[in-house]
Amino acid sequence: MDKKSIILIGMPAAGKSTVGVILAKLIGYDFVDTDLLIQKSEGKRLEEIIRERGVEGFIKVEESVCCDYVPEIPTVIATGGSVVYGTKAMQHFREMGTLVYLDLGFEELQKRLHNIQQRGVVLREGQTLRDLYDERTILYNKYADIVIEEKDKGIEETVREIVEKMDE
Repeated sequence: MDKKSIILIGMPAAGKSTVGVILAKLIGYDFVDTDLLIQKSEGKRLEEIIRERGVEGFIKVEESVCCDYVPEIPTVIATGGSVVYGTKAMQHFREMGTLVYLDLGFEELQKRLHNIQQRGVVLREGQTLRDLYDERTILYNKYADIVIEEKDKGIEETVREIVEKMDE
């Protein structure tokens, strides 16, 4: 495995933060969650930022925070689900490492994602979870260097598959 960072992308509730922490421990990397960087930068929870600035305003904040982040050592980076709307952020991440898409699948996503507003999910007016999934899946696949199908996999299996694919 090379010593570049690993950037996890995917839908909210795909397990990016959970998988990221375990992966980082396993391979000896640092770990960062960009949602927490955004909250620290703004001094507010994600859902407050979305409520105050709207979807487009939040996406601008997210892109800015992500573009400003440069890890000092190899890092596993768990991104927010909406990061793929920021072209500059995605180019920045592509330059710093390998983009890994955790593909949860729509049915499992529905089961996991209970309170969409409290999670700070970027959902436009009138947009359904299905609309969001269909729109973002195209972007995740566009940017991903590696796709991990999570269907019927536990966290450990997902982490193991990431490590295997990184070693290929």
